[in-house]
Amino acid sequence: MEPSLDCPTSLESAELAHKLLDLLALEGGPEPAGGAACLPSHDGGKLANRDSGIDSISSPSNSEEICFGADEGTGEGAGPPVPAAVIKRRSTRDSEVDSDMDDGSGDEAELLPELPPPQAERQDSEEMTVPQKVFRIANELLQTEKAYVSRLYLLDQVFCARLLEEARSRNSFPVDVVMGIFANICSIYCFHQQFLLPELEKRMEEWDQHPRIGDILQKLAPFLKMYGEYVKNFDRAMELVNTWMERSAQFKSIIHEVQREEICGNLTLQHHMLEPVQRIPRYELLLKDYLLKLPQDSPDCKDAQKSLELIATAAEHSNAAIRKMERMHSLLKVYELLGGEEDIVNPTNELIKEGHILKLSAKNGTTQDRYLILFNDWLLYCVPKLRLIGQKFGVRARIDVEGMELKETSSLNVPRTFLVSGKQRSLELQARTEEEKRDWIQAIQATIQKHEQTLETCKQLVSEDETPPNSPGCELGRRAPTPIREKEVTLCMQCKEPFNALTKRRHHCRACGHVVCGKCSEFRARLVYDNNRPNRVCTDCYATLQGSPASPAPHPNTPQRRRSILEKQASVVAENSVICSFLHYMEKGGKAWHKGWFVIPENEPLVLYIYGAPQDVKAQRSMPLIGFEVSLPEPGERVDRRHAFRISQSHLCWYFSPETEELRQRWMEVLSRAGRGEEGRGPPSIQEADEDTEAERT
Repeated sequence: MEPSLDCPTSLESAELAHKLLDLLALEGGPEPAGGAACLPSHDGGKLANRDSGIDSISSPSNSEEICFGADEGTGEGAGPPVPAAVIKRRSTRDSEVDSDMDDGSGDEAELLPELPPPQAERQDSEEMTVPQKVFRIANELLQTEKAYVSRLYLLDQVFCARLLEEARSRNSFPVDVVMGIFANICSIYCFHQQFLLPELEKRMEEWDQHPRIGDILQKLAPFLKMYGEYVKNFDRAMELVNTWMERSAQFKSIIHEVQREEICGNLTLQHHMLEPVQRIPRYELLLKDYLLKLPQDSPDCKDAQKSLELIATAAEHSNAAIRKMERMHSLLKVYELLGGEEDIVNPTNELIKEGHILKLSAKNGTTQDRYLILFNDWLLYCVPKLRLIGQKFGVRARIDVEGMELKETSSLNVPRTFLVSGKQRSLELQARTEEEKRDWIQAIQATIQKHEQTLETCKQLVSEDETPPNSPGCELGRRAPTPIREKEVTLCMQCKEPFNALTKRRHHCRACGHVVCGKCSEFRARLVYDNNRPNRVCTDCYATLQGSPASPAPHPNTPQRRRSILEKQASVVAENSVICSFLHYMEKGGKAWHKGWFVIPENEPLVLYIYGAPQDVKAQRSMPLIGFEVSLPEPGERVDRRHAFRISQSHLCWYFSPETEELRQRWMEVLSRAGRGEEGRGPPSIQEADEDTEAERT
């Protein structure tokens, strides 16, 4: 069985050298000096951002134009290869050969006596024999490997060693910072310097007797999986370098000191750190070229092909890790943009498009600056927030892509507009330019189509009776609903009475998924998706399925009782509120904290409403705020929750505890204003930060 090329854990990285030692011991090879002593491994973080000015992985590295001493022995019993000399890069590239190293060096001339000089290589390449072409590529692999090991030596034995010495001797900066920057570079350096490079050098010395390299690469290629940890840690390493270059003068001094040395070739630490990321794709390119030149009847053809498959798998694994980490990195950026309030960091989520856009007010047609974030499954409609909160945007609505419709609504009076209509909300939006409008329409339409194709594929994989839930166009009872979690509801969604464990238990309507009480779900109806078996359904669904009204219609002249705000759904009230959030609360003298959804409506800014959950259809209680004083707990009061504050009036005292310090400051400000009877809104609310400003501009 072939070794797996999955991303290694830290323990696996430390075990790689031991496996290599066993491998060489079986073949009678010498044990490298130092063994696996320098194989620490460190957890990785984020992945690299390829949008830098550094060379792409498909082009030769500038640093490989630096020529190091080639005759450094086979590595047997020798320490790390120290570069013998540094030759500065030429001012012109007209005479450079099409390879990573200058084939005209003195050491290479000894290995390649029959090859033409590098200046005439392109002209005479067609005149070379097939064995010469094969040897040239194998020698190029050796020379680039020597240059690469020299760069690894620079990273591990120079940069890392000097920084570690400073950190351990003078404590100028934490040792963990150095470990986090260089990750498992020591393991990679030991692998190439003590195993792969000596094998290649020995083979090239014996090329006349053994003209092949496929067997070496096939044996050692599986150990390239250690690069997975380095690649995943690259972005975090870059951030640490940039951060500590600004934070620590001694850190910056050491980096600049090494970069001024000839061994560094006038290149930055960041440039050299990129080379391990580029190395595996470079192996793949060289091996493909080697196979093209290799005769089909060559004894090395089979091993070389197998080596290419292993290296290609490792390269694809690294590329997949890059793509995955970049997607996760983009989700983390959006997560921070929203202040960590939305649970979006999930491997199944994919960020499609984000950006500013104008929203047309349904009241007066004014435009308001908004922010849209489009994912593969839903669209986030966001509004700016106050800077003092530390968050840039807050989510006003989450609209599912499923069932979403898109329509252009441009007119002469209001150009560049389009309508996004979803299950949760409809938005009339205006782009600033025609190009911006076209980009948004194309992105949303493509996302809708892809989502529909995914649903269609799911339908084909299951039978009609097992139709996946929430497919568009499905009638009530013909497919399984998405049930609401019982913990998210404290009141019956039909009669609005509170649940309790004894006399009013929670039940799910099997047709719509709502959480209702036993009295409101006394009916049973046959549902198509459940093989027409009878299921518990709520009153409204029973009436719809039976085609009859649930209750007689009231007489037109019968006066209708006005619904108080206590009977309105919490999510509807929260949408037009001064402030709303979860709070833990406890009355003075109470023994335990309780969690609730607190709302101060815009139309009643002096009243606090407490809901059991954001989906409740009725508030549990209301609390007039006039006369209440807001303060922090007294030193003698034992409050066992963070960010706690209290409101008090006469003998009444309530303690509240939000999740963050910023939220506590906001609640204390709003409650203090309400306690003084100030109905004016003062500073803009969290959700309406810039709406008034935008309206004044128009």
